[in-house]
Amino acid sequence: MTRTQPKAHEAPVMDAAYLERLKLLDRKVQWLSAWMIHHANHVRPSRDKLKVGGHQASSASLAQVMSALYFSVLKPEDRVAVKPHASPVFHAIQYLLGNQTRDQLENFRSLHGAQSYPSRTKDKDDVDFSTGSVGLGVGVTLFASIVQDYLAAKGWLKGEPGRMIALLGDAELDEGNIYEALIEGVKHDVRNCWWIVDYNRQSLDAVMSERMFTRYSEIFDAAGWQVEILKWGKKQQAAFALPGGEHLRDWIDACPNQLYSALTYKGGAAWRERLMRDIGDKRGVKALLDRYDDAALHDLMTNLAGHDIELLLETFHGVADDRPRCFIVYTVKGYGLPFAGHKDNHAGLMNPKQMGEFRAAMRIPEGAEWEPFAGMEERAAELEAFLDQVPFAARRNRRHDAPVVPTPPTLPVPDGDVQATQVAFGRIMNDLARGDTELAAHMVTTSPDVTVSTNLGAWVNQRGIFGRRPVEDIFKAENVVSPQRWSMAASGQHVELGIAENNLFLALAALGLAGSLFGTRLLPVGTLYDPFI
Repeated sequence: MTRTQPKAHEAPVMDAAYLERLKLLDRKVQWLSAWMIHHANHVRPSRDKLKVGGHQASSASLAQVMSALYFSVLKPEDRVAVKPHASPVFHAIQYLLGNQTRDQLENFRSLHGAQSYPSRTKDKDDVDFSTGSVGLGVGVTLFASIVQDYLAAKGWLKGEPGRMIALLGDAELDEGNIYEALIEGVKHDVRNCWWIVDYNRQSLDAVMSERMFTRYSEIFDAAGWQVEILKWGKKQQAAFALPGGEHLRDWIDACPNQLYSALTYKGGAAWRERLMRDIGDKRGVKALLDRYDDAALHDLMTNLAGHDIELLLETFHGVADDRPRCFIVYTVKGYGLPFAGHKDNHAGLMNPKQMGEFRAAMRIPEGAEWEPFAGMEERAAELEAFLDQVPFAARRNRRHDAPVVPTPPTLPVPDGDVQATQVAFGRIMNDLARGDTELAAHMVTTSPDVTVSTNLGAWVNQRGIFGRRPVEDIFKAENVVSPQRWSMAASGQHVELGIAENNLFLALAALGLAGSLFGTRLLPVGTLYDPFI
């Protein structure tokens, strides 16, 4: 069977003018996401005077990645699970694209306002998957990719296939359900799935353990994913090519995460002092550092790949196949904010004085904080024209309105006055499987390694197991007597899972979203050992 693969789209001409416009929009995203949180905590009237909260630092670390994706890389058919702590960035981007309102932003984290974590049901902008910081939003993208393959195999996919993309923080990789989903993806040969890790090396309580990226890389590589580690920005790469640059690169490679974060917080003078102390006697290093004043040196040392829009665009646009990918993207937590790198910045908020300085740096006049192009009014028409051409916004309503599946006037009733619920369930499923109704055709069953013991065996015997590639039932071929037929084909209607129950619920969620995401309604039925869902 041919693999489903996103239609090739021509990459934009990324000349200087294109990059400048995208960087201006990213700057606006950085401002709006930070101001949204500040407004909720310091400006909006509050009866109880309590902290509203928000994640300015976690938003800042992912802003360039999300700007590159939404303003250039993504197409309408792509689906994204946004890192929950970066929801202000998502809302800011949707505001600039015309999918979010000022009222929603002003009421961030309040009743009927933009949500703290992206929500399909509570948010009014274009949320594909509801996410929380527990890894579930990551895993559901993998199962959505499997659902997309299921629909494509049956000719039911509306439009071109898309990429299922998860944006996640590195600390979220501690969640075990991510690896349960990863293992299931191996079994189903998952395709068109990207997981982009915001590798800022800071969690809520502490700085990440050293060299974790090598462990993550090994795990994903073992699962058959293409791993791409994006570490150096283009300014850093240019500096490494100068005399003394190899010593600077080696120093950064060996620098502990805690020290790198601390120096990021302290700034250019601290960078210079430490570099001179550690490698100043190496050939070419002093002359290299003397090329930069303190501000430029700080900019160089924080020019990690995750903040280099040109490099991000080249990387994402350069993907030409459907192999699943894990991008480990180095970033600075709190990038561009006064508490960047500080170990306590996870829930930190800029105070009014700091916000005033940030406002001045962004050239935002007082009273114009919510204006889409404040501080760059002379470029407003140009930027509006750019946004009108953003591929992601080519289809304003990305949610499909899938037709309702017709149901028969009556459903089969199992014979017998007294019988176990499981037995009755199995008989109903068997009778449905034998028919040719639209209801039966759109039903998809799934179970975590308890298909037979939950009385789905008769359904599977008649409807088959879904697999993109045919797999013969060897026991039947070898004339070994068994009541179960266990062959796989693209026509199958049962998705067999391993025993990890989290995967069952994520698969059911993805199947249930099929109508909205992909245009054809599916009716999922999942079974556990005793209860039925």
